[in-house]
Amino acid sequence: MMDRRSFLQSAVAASALPLVIGKTASAFAHDTIATTPTPTTTMTSTLKVVIAGDPFVLSFKDSLVAHLKGKGHEVVDVDNALPYYESAQVACNMLQNGTADRAILICGTGMGMSVIANRFKGVVASVVESVYAAGMCRTINNANALCLGAMIWGEMMAAEAVDVFLARQFTEGLEGLADYLRETEVKVEAIRP
Repeated sequence: MMDRRSFLQSAVAASALPLVIGKTASAFAHDTIATTPTPTTTMTSTLKVVIAGDPFVLSFKDSLVAHLKGKGHEVVDVDNALPYYESAQVACNMLQNGTADRAILICGTGMGMSVIANRFKGVVASVVESVYAAGMCRTINNANALCLGAMIWGEMMAAEAVDVFLARQFTEGLEGLADYLRETEVKVEAIRP
């Protein structure tokens, strides 16, 4: 079992460099070089993606729906008339019952969607404010719901964040920590007071 300090040091080393020079933390630890594929080359299959937002983010959401469809993903667009706390429930139910692979949830800041989504067993929702965090929430936390704030993101950068989120695999680039991350995922999911 890895202690917290070793984990953080490995995670910092791994996360700071892979997309820049193609090395992972385990490569540095073992003096070997391993490459981490960029998200655009990692995405090899299409996913069924549910996307939900409240009425205030309609044009932002529509741009992401068009982007996802353009990438070949099957998209379920939740009713635009629903407030965020209802549309998030529809999307999370789809994640729970396996009718969607991932969810993109949009409100003003992304925080409201995240609060609702994380109440659902089996849903790991991350509100992010950078493309980097969109990838790392998959790598470290195996998030299956990406929460975005329309008041924070521009449409082009949001599309890039969505691409990274959909392409990235759990533990990708942190293979030396894979066992620890998988154990942690199980323990975190069990915390449901």
